[in-house]
Amino acid sequence: TEAGFGADLDGLPRQDRWSTDGTVILTRRSRALRNHAGQWALPGGRLDADESAEEAALRELREEIHLDCAPDAILGRLDDVITRSGYSMTPIVVWAGAAMSIEPNPDEVASIHRIPMTELLRADAPILTETIHSRYPELRMPVGASWIAAPTASVLYQFREVCLLGRTTRIDCFEQPRFTWQ
Repeated sequence: TEAGFGADLDGLPRQDRWSTDGTVILTRRSRALRNHAGQWALPGGRLDADESAEEAALRELREEIHLDCAPDAILGRLDDVITRSGYSMTPIVVWAGAAMSIEPNPDEVASIHRIPMTELLRADAPILTETIHSRYPELRMPVGASWIAAPTASVLYQFREVCLLGRTTRIDCFEQPRFTWQ
């Protein structure tokens, strides 16, 4: 496996270890999926016909992790992310409160992880690595003893910058590792 791709997020709580601390929900995609099997991801998916990105985000939370949030739980959007594998991601920020009862849909999600906000604020974040494949550096976010790769890391980084630190930060200047291009 790629570094960071197959590693566990050592020392971080899985969905069965609930805490009152603020967290971001991150999933490990099922290995049975056609695209990006086994990769770390935020809950999400394709838009259905006549559905807004916000409606899709709430539906995907219900479908993937059995989390039901009302439309007024939506706090806003982050920048769209165009992936090297040909997808456009529209990150929707949702406040889910305690979200004490979540469970993975085994058809889509292998595991659920609550990433403490403090992980996003680490002094060693983000990790930027020069690459011969692009004029832009690859972006990774350290989490536990491992890291999460872009494009998911790009969303986590912008969430950190905009929502936690109050900065205006764009993320279109970061590259994604080659293993995410397919």
